[in-house]
Amino acid sequence: MTQQFTEPTLSGVRNFRDLGGLPTSDGRRVRSGVLFRSGHLAHATPEDSVYLGGLGLHTVFDFRNAADQALEGPDVELPGVRNVNIPLSDPADGAGFWTMVREGDLAQLRTVLGEGRAAARMVESYRTLVLGRTTEHSRILHALAEDNVPALMHCAAGKDRAGLSVVVTLLALGVERDAIQADYLRSNSPHRRYRVHRGAEAEGGLSAEVMSLLSPLFDARAEYLAAAYGTIEERWGSVDHYLERGLDFGPTKQQMLRERLLEG
Repeated sequence: MTQQFTEPTLSGVRNFRDLGGLPTSDGRRVRSGVLFRSGHLAHATPEDSVYLGGLGLHTVFDFRNAADQALEGPDVELPGVRNVNIPLSDPADGAGFWTMVREGDLAQLRTVLGEGRAAARMVESYRTLVLGRTTEHSRILHALAEDNVPALMHCAAGKDRAGLSVVVTLLALGVERDAIQADYLRSNSPHRRYRVHRGAEAEGGLSAEVMSLLSPLFDARAEYLAAAYGTIEERWGSVDHYLERGLDFGPTKQQMLRERLLEG
């Protein structure tokens, strides 16, 4: 029977949730209390830390890069928890872009993000994460299969880098795609979304036009997930081949992972 998980309200950690209960294609479910996802833990309050420390976590996977950590700060330390940093983007990649997001004027934002360019950038970033981060995603899956659980995965917002790492893990567990997408899209809930930061002097501030231009960067969209799936199929032909050939994560390892993370 699936253990019921009451989702907490964390003051300084956004987009937190337990992935327990998600159904697999063979009728099983992800166990509660073994796999969590969230945004970064750098601003966790003392109360948040007490809650997180009570989850029995073995490992926190932080997918932020050095630029993220310099901006937001390091994760809070949770006693007895192993912190593993696996950057899923180059610290120099896009640094100027994100400075523009925070400080750019309306003309810059319109030029770079307008007329579908922001969404196109996100689609391309998902394709790049699939094709360019096979070593990292393989490392994550092997770590989970080898008893680094309970585990929490996060990046900055907990939407893209962590989101795709969660997707890869759920695919390896055999979770139904409809359930994967439904969980992915939960990151759009207002209380989960990353707080957009703009400089006090930035033209347009957080006006309706600015937020419309920035929205594709901070949304979880089905088209982004579809781009990831399409890239897997184009490059490897199927999810099974992606796992086995792309991530060196064949049936034996998949069975180990399922024994650790699935009920029954």
